[in-house]
Amino acid sequence: MDGGGTYNPRTVEEVFRDFKGRRAGMIKALTTDVDEFFQQCDPEKENLCLYGFPSEQWEVNLPAEEVPPELPEPALGINFARDGMQEKDWLSLVAVHSDAWLLAVAFYFGARFGFDKNDRKRLFSMINDLPTIFEVVTGTAKKQVKEKSSVSNHSSNKSKPNSKSRGSESQGKYSKGLPKEEEEGLDEEDEEEHGETLCGACGENYASDEFWICCDICEKWFHGKCVKITPARAEHIKQYKCPSCSNKRARP
Repeated sequence: MDGGGTYNPRTVEEVFRDFKGRRAGMIKALTTDVDEFFQQCDPEKENLCLYGFPSEQWEVNLPAEEVPPELPEPALGINFARDGMQEKDWLSLVAVHSDAWLLAVAFYFGARFGFDKNDRKRLFSMINDLPTIFEVVTGTAKKQVKEKSSVSNHSSNKSKPNSKSRGSESQGKYSKGLPKEEEEGLDEEDEEEHGETLCGACGENYASDEFWICCDICEKWFHGKCVKITPARAEHIKQYKCPSCSNKRARP
């Protein structure tokens, strides 16, 4: 059940790259692709698992048939709980199990290819620098960042790149870095202030040279490229709803 085929990462860097790819795929399933993920997790079907692949893709499928499996298997039967709890709670539960599976796969590779104490410590440190899937899905990571910057002098907590907003108040919900010659004196402050702000889709950190947009409903920030919004299109959006908020509706 691995979209990576026979690929086996053998170094700390390769295992971490594998981890990031699988993590990105699972975050997609639980955020930008959440409606499709919800539909695929039909409680009427057999035990289903959520798989993340190194290619940043995801898949809902039956568990591997071979025993023992080639890789550790993700949580079994995630579809059975879908309609028995609030959707956000179910997604959080899947996210927690997904985090556990990612660690299991990463350290399986570490054990298989003889990582020593320093290798394991370095791998965990690299992994630990990223927010967990649970933190991305629930917005916990963003709340932690907000608490850290609660003493900020910025007039609006929502407008992360306030010093770089593109003009009017209505445009404060999206941001694009200014030309380098205009950014002197702003870069250092901006990166320090917002460097830990995370994209609600891919979980990566804020960077001043990228276009971001904020959801007016959940107030999570997203790379424009992750939610397929361009600066030109953002100019005409009065109220932006991210894919997750757009898909929220009464479930049958």
